[in-house]
Amino acid sequence: MADKIKLVQGDSRPQIKATLTDETTGAVIDISGSTVRLRMRAVGSTTILATVLGTLVAGLENDDGSITTAAPYNVPGFGGRVVFIWGANDLNVAAGEYEGEIEVTFTDGSIQTVYDLLKFKVREDFA
Repeated sequence: MADKIKLVQGDSRPQIKATLTDETTGAVIDISGSTVRLRMRAVGSTTILATVLGTLVAGLENDDGSITTAAPYNVPGFGGRVVFIWGANDLNVAAGEYEGEIEVTFTDGSIQTVYDLLKFKVREDFA
């Protein structure tokens, strides 16, 4: 994920949408029933500034961007889809460069962290 997600201080949008796939096979990872978190910190820091709980989303995203919701993809997370919605204070941070990681806790208690980091750039709000 080389592109930076551009954000503005104090906002609660845009939502961050992700589809989790196996790096080797490209197959979606079934995250149904799992707990998915996005953790954000400033680049170069170890302090977590925000932890956003993901909402599992039904459907399988096709190559053309359309969504298939027929069974079994009618189950939220079965198609690897998750949405992170910023809380009211999550982006009350200084302008600058940030990074985030996505962590999945599966129903059996096992944990998998997405290796690639999300990259964020936050600018000051005019207000």
